[in-house]
Amino acid sequence: MSEKPIAEMSFEEAMGQLEAVVTQLERGDVALEASIALYERGAALKAHCGDKLKAAEEKVELIRAQEGRAVGTAPAEGL
Repeated sequence: MSEKPIAEMSFEEAMGQLEAVVTQLERGDVALEASIALYERGAALKAHCGDKLKAAEEKVELIRAQEGRAVGTAPAEGL
């Protein structure tokens, strides 16, 4: 796995690393201590990916607002 700090990873890099972590954990042939370390890394990668997605959604909403298009979401009830 890459030694690049998670905070410096692109969304795609982090997703690739997260997929590798999940694959290793699913195999079940990793020692307990290594499994814990992998799980912690996976949690950090997941959070980083979530942050990247949230930032992308916010940029899209800003672009839509600048174009005068509706932003955000509305409940389906009452439509």
